Amino acid sequence: MAEEANLDLVKIAPQAVPPVCKILDYGKYRFEMQKREKEAKKNQKVVEVKEIRLSLNIDTNDFNTKVNQAAKFLQQGHKIKVSIRFRGREMAHTSLGLEVEKRFAEALPNANVDKQPKLEGRSMLMFMSPSPNK
Repeated sequence: MAEEANLDLVKIAPQAVPPVCKILDYGKYRFEMQKREKEAKKNQKVVEVKEIRLSLNIDTNDFNTKVNQAAKFLQQGHKIKVSIRFRGREMAHTSLGLEVEKRFAEALPNANVDKQPKLEGRSMLMFMSPSPNK
């Protein structure tokens, strides 16, 4: 029947029992599928993870600059990874790093803390995302 109509026999659902086939122009079918995929990609939003690096003994102005940068990232809809890298003897004062990260989280009221600060090796990481109420 497909050859008589000068069209192609295309399996639409080969895993079904019995397999589902249609008689149609395969080139046109592929073009429409690509067009649908492109339209679906257009509506998707890519969420990036931006990293903000803090130090254990960060000064107030540097801290405020980092907070402003993080607020800008959150406003754009990105997630944030806040990290503190401990060098040398700073490893003995991980509690100070925890305080810095908690202070950072308090400075951003429009953000949710996805993952609480946790020490992984020589760095402490915390993940934040924009709050859903916009």
